[in-house]
Amino acid sequence: MADQITPVILCGGAGTRLWPLSRKSYPKQFVEMVGTGSLFQQSATRLSGPQFAPPVIVTNSDFRFIVTQQLSEVGVDPGAILIEPSARNTAPALLAAALVVAQDNPDGLILAAPSDHYITKPQDFRDTIGKGVAAATAGQIVTFGIVPGRPETGYGYLELSQGDASVLPLKRFVEKPDLTTAKQMLADGGYLWNGGIFLYAAKTMIAAFEAYAPDILTHAQAAVTEAQADLGFLRLAADPWENCKDISVDFAIMEKAQNLSVVAHDSDWSDLGGWEAVRQHSEMDSAGVATHGPVTAVECNNTLLRSESDAVQLVGLGLDNIVAVAMPDAVLVADRRRVADLGDVVKTMRQAGIPQADTFPKDHRPWGFFETLTLADRFQVKRIVVNPGAALSLQSHVHRAEHWIVVAGTARVTIDDEVRLIGENQSVYIPLGAVHRMENPGKVPMELIEVQTGSYLGEDDIIRYEDVYARGQGAKG
Repeated sequence: MADQITPVILCGGAGTRLWPLSRKSYPKQFVEMVGTGSLFQQSATRLSGPQFAPPVIVTNSDFRFIVTQQLSEVGVDPGAILIEPSARNTAPALLAAALVVAQDNPDGLILAAPSDHYITKPQDFRDTIGKGVAAATAGQIVTFGIVPGRPETGYGYLELSQGDASVLPLKRFVEKPDLTTAKQMLADGGYLWNGGIFLYAAKTMIAAFEAYAPDILTHAQAAVTEAQADLGFLRLAADPWENCKDISVDFAIMEKAQNLSVVAHDSDWSDLGGWEAVRQHSEMDSAGVATHGPVTAVECNNTLLRSESDAVQLVGLGLDNIVAVAMPDAVLVADRRRVADLGDVVKTMRQAGIPQADTFPKDHRPWGFFETLTLADRFQVKRIVVNPGAALSLQSHVHRAEHWIVVAGTARVTIDDEVRLIGENQSVYIPLGAVHRMENPGKVPMELIEVQTGSYLGEDDIIRYEDVYARGQGAKG
């Protein structure tokens, strides 16, 4: 329908303030933090229905198959998935999406939204968006501000012009304030939290870049024009994309544009920017204790306890104002008042070369996932789960041999010129240098234990001959 709104959902960011559950290799938007499904799935579902056209997703190459799998799980069929060759912040990303939408309908309305917001009343949110449609159709860039419920120093603010209309002109953006200023703005009224959500016609946003950031427009247009289709994704051209300035849409456009309006969203909302926000949106007992997973809390107060592994029992005894998050490879124990500093802690870990700063033992792949159970100098044990109908690439290794033991489902195994089925409790040996492939021909996930032995066990020890996911030589998985 011509009057439908096209959601543009941004799927970048590392979410380091929610470490160790959110990391660079699998950030918070793909994790089930609170509610049902991941934050990305909740966003895609919230922006579905008669009011919306199929969404345009902007993500990177590492997350493209995670995006498609999670959309499939909630029954959302995307209109397009744009692959950024590198992170260039929100301005180039939103412009590229507007250019793609404008190819079919320059007048089409776009709702730009992050993928990691938590909104418990989706219909309230859709109703709020509906209030901005007329203004966006008339050429305004409509931003949606959140009615503040407390003096918050972690958000930027929007100052409104005076009036009682549901859509008001934006007076100015306000940078993140100190606590005294935040309290004063809350008392004065007329200020909203900047939710980073915008509604506009595709041609309106393109015209704004033409006026205020023409250099970005030049390079982004080239990146879209030279984009290549790749397995259902649209991969933006790398060379012109690298020339796009790394800048947010707020700085590039919004703080300069004269056609900005604001709609207030007066309902439950959070960007889940840290563990305290997760605690506040979790079910708590009378002592303010929120728990998740196999947890025992004894005489604790105002505390968050989360265990993300069935094999890790987390016990809190006599804790006050503590955040404790336990995972198989990392544990966070922090004062609730200090969790906002986690981003700096992750940077320190990264500089020290600590792998847990960015990566998980569980590594997601387009065909499923694997996780390392044991790693030593000359052997490694992995658990591998292959999705129904999926297949790993036809490959060989220079430095390692492999033993596969199927523990659930059935594997179709290729070793050189031989193809055979391996069922539960059966095993197979893959000699060093053998050309091999693992497939799941069944309708349920196939699970196996892989034992690798050899002089080098890195994921880049791979010669790839055929791959349905079109990955190059040396690519992981």
